[in-house]
Amino acid sequence: MNNDAGFWNRTAEKYAAQPLDDEAAYQKKLDMTRALLTPGSRVIEFGCGTGTTALHHAPFTQHILATDISEKMIEIARSKAQAQGIENVTFEVGGLDNPDLAGQQFDMVMMHSLLHLLRDPGAGIAKAHDLLKSGGYFVSSTACLSGTMRLLQPFLAIGRLFGAVPYVAFFSQRHLSAALRTAGFEIVQEWLPEGHKAVFIIARKP
Repeated sequence: MNNDAGFWNRTAEKYAAQPLDDEAAYQKKLDMTRALLTPGSRVIEFGCGTGTTALHHAPFTQHILATDISEKMIEIARSKAQAQGIENVTFEVGGLDNPDLAGQQFDMVMMHSLLHLLRDPGAGIAKAHDLLKSGGYFVSSTACLSGTMRLLQPFLAIGRLFGAVPYVAFFSQRHLSAALRTAGFEIVQEWLPEGHKAVFIIARKP
């Protein structure tokens, strides 16, 4: 188990119990995503956490494969799916390097609150591009922590030594948009809710 998986395992129950910071913004993101889904859509989500978003979208898809590096997060997600009677979401422990995904393609790839937690966000974007069918969509919500937020880096580095915080990457919204275009995506929607650090982006693979 890596340090980040251990952190998320320790915080999974607290994470699951936290209320949404902005319910209206979250619902708008769900609506924009659902507009792209069909009953035949095959979706994969990386960093699914306790499965909330995957379970919201399940009725509008054929199947969702939702993964997370935290065993505890996946355990909670599976319990929620069972309680809600949802059977077309498969929750698995895993990350971007899952060899079982080789050769598979999906209609949508989701990465919410994940790219800024990767040591190589560009690799995450490239993985999404590889896994998508032509015409498929990459949907992400990503904290862009550039500018004065960089002052937190030394404190986060210390926190990581004690397993108190996960790895966090610092980049701007402009940098993220450019990285998506460089990877071959067309940006369809780019929305930063007022007062938020996380930008919601829908990008299409031509």
